[in-house]
Amino acid sequence: MPGYKIEHQCPQCGAPAILEETDRLFKCEYCRVQSYLLRKNYFRYILPSKAPAGKELFYVPYWRFKGMLFSSAGNTIHHRFIDASHQAIDSSSFPISVGLRSQTLKLKFVLPKTKGLFLRPTQPFEKAMQIFKNRFNTGLPRPIYHQAHIGETLSMIYSPFYMDGKIMDGILNRPIVHRMPKGFDIADLSSKHPDDHIRFIAAICPGCGWNLDGQRDSLVLTCSNCQSAWRPGTGELRRLKISHIATKAKNVVYLPFWRIKAEATDIDLTTYADLIRLANLPRVVKKSWETTEFHFWSLGFKVRHKDFLRLSRGMTLSQPCDDIIREMPAAGLYPVTLPVTEAAESMKIILASFAKPAKKILPRLNNITIQPKNFLLVYIPFAEKHHDLVNTELNMSINKNVLSFAGNL
Repeated sequence: MPGYKIEHQCPQCGAPAILEETDRLFKCEYCRVQSYLLRKNYFRYILPSKAPAGKELFYVPYWRFKGMLFSSAGNTIHHRFIDASHQAIDSSSFPISVGLRSQTLKLKFVLPKTKGLFLRPTQPFEKAMQIFKNRFNTGLPRPIYHQAHIGETLSMIYSPFYMDGKIMDGILNRPIVHRMPKGFDIADLSSKHPDDHIRFIAAICPGCGWNLDGQRDSLVLTCSNCQSAWRPGTGELRRLKISHIATKAKNVVYLPFWRIKAEATDIDLTTYADLIRLANLPRVVKKSWETTEFHFWSLGFKVRHKDFLRLSRGMTLSQPCDDIIREMPAAGLYPVTLPVTEAAESMKIILASFAKPAKKILPRLNNITIQPKNFLLVYIPFAEKHHDLVNTELNMSINKNVLSFAGNL
């Protein structure tokens, strides 16, 4: 599915701009100033209204989820991509979702100056997510042991309406129902203007003042002057530990992975030796492996769901630990588009993908807890071939087209 198009203005010069839904690093075509977009929790958008002049608009909120849903069901892992919206209030008077409007119309951010009556969301996102799961779980085998939504883009969309004898759609200017709902009064619905402030900060290295580098959708910015990396925090950029694996190969692209140290309960998974036994790998356990720390490895970039699980599982089973250099690679960085919080959500699904025997491990998933303790961003070198990016040492590859099509995920 295509991403949203969002109308906005350059925070520096006020020039008009069209942003992609995944844009974070913004460079104005007029003043050439780079800014980084920060969000408080999730973005709030409004659909454009075409209501007649003088009509008082009110906006109905809708949750929108876009991401990968992984399900441990039966004796295997099922996965699919979801892009869906659902009403965030409990009212039968309005459409249950915004449909395809968010893909076909240019949205705008909800700002403090945005006029109109905004109905207060009364349905938590967790309830909407459960509705999405129920909708897509119909064809899954039972029982379903665990589900995780990963790589999610969560937002709220406000759709415009107005009263003209009936409830009128503010986009199509026609009634949404032929008869007014009995006893309907817009004043009976709670309203509150969204407390949302879109903040752009200068894309300048907090360490040395140099211009930061990154792609439009990068969640991690790098400084080539002081060799530092920065990720968004609460109202500011925070320094990030970064490393890479050395290579002698040429024409290399460094793909980002999150290495996560975690504590697991109700299962032995602390060392590399534990991993070999749990995954039933064809290796003789060495004594030194009994004290070698185990880490989960998850992608730091978005790809389609089956490639996400394949690559994360492969890296976790490989447990690369040699030649890790605690500094940024010289060049060829692929942008980080999946935050570490989402990578942490994938740990139990990664565990379910390699644990053996599945018939004994999967029913225990609900009792197993995995708590992340620390993380490290590691860039892994992949040699660029004609159609693929390949790492022969890890026996892993990814098709270039898979990466090129990942921009809308």
